[in-house]
Amino acid sequence: MKLSILGCYSATPRTLNNTTSQVLEINKHMFLIDCGEGSQVQLRKHKIKFNRIKHIFISHLHGDHFFGLVGLISTFRLLTREADLHIYGPKGIKEVITLQMKLADSWTNYNLIFHELTSKDSELIFEDELVEVFTIPLEHRVYTNGFLFKEKPGDRKLNIDAVQEEKIDIAYYRKLKQGFDVYNTDGILIKNESVTMDGRKPKSYAFCSDTAYKESIVPIINNVSVLYHESTFLEKHSHLASKTKHSTAKEAARIAKQACVGKLILGHYSTRYNDLNFFKVEAKEVFKNVELAEDGKVFEFD
Repeated sequence: MKLSILGCYSATPRTLNNTTSQVLEINKHMFLIDCGEGSQVQLRKHKIKFNRIKHIFISHLHGDHFFGLVGLISTFRLLTREADLHIYGPKGIKEVITLQMKLADSWTNYNLIFHELTSKDSELIFEDELVEVFTIPLEHRVYTNGFLFKEKPGDRKLNIDAVQEEKIDIAYYRKLKQGFDVYNTDGILIKNESVTMDGRKPKSYAFCSDTAYKESIVPIINNVSVLYHESTFLEKHSHLASKTKHSTAKEAARIAKQACVGKLILGHYSTRYNDLNFFKVEAKEVFKNVELAEDGKVFEFD
């Protein structure tokens, strides 16, 4: 699992700071999460192939999270894209994007498929044989979702000594890896768990931005491998967090601790702060395994 941070600051882009956008590579998928202004430039800087992006997830309709989307859609058109593009986001996203395309007479030459979200409960919005994606209902000034990306369990590992001892034909190895019981050469049914072991533990990633402190998301993100949680403010500005429905670094850490996550990544910083290390210091008072998102930073999780 690989996470590329294209932008991780709030409100407005600056010369060296970009608004929210990131790319998650998980189990052969490449997902774009949020698309703030300038995201396609950041994609080029990261040498991320545009044609690998087939699914885009937009958390909410504040500009610092989706103003780069119509530009990216237009660029795909200019690059003669043919593959379908799926966009998941709040109701209204289809209207705002297609209106711009209509007025510019710039309809795509590929299928643009919108999946508009309205539910205030967590729901499954994407699934294939490898990955499933759920919404994480958040609390912000407008309708907002985070997203939970989960790998499905992979193949089991063969205990080759046990397999051979049980006289199982090699033709059944694939069935064993898929978790099935099989018959050996003597016609005896061999239980899968007696000759296989658990495979690689599936990874999961939760993206939570923007939101006020919301403990009700804890059961949804419980035990995720990695949590990205907004931390717009430090504790000295907690009054602004409650007023604007954002979170502090320490509040993000409380969510991480309650959810027993593997790692917490902080982001969506207010540009009022010059030293991001204070975010890490405050969060680590509550939860130890903390990293800071930074524009251009890449996280890889084995």
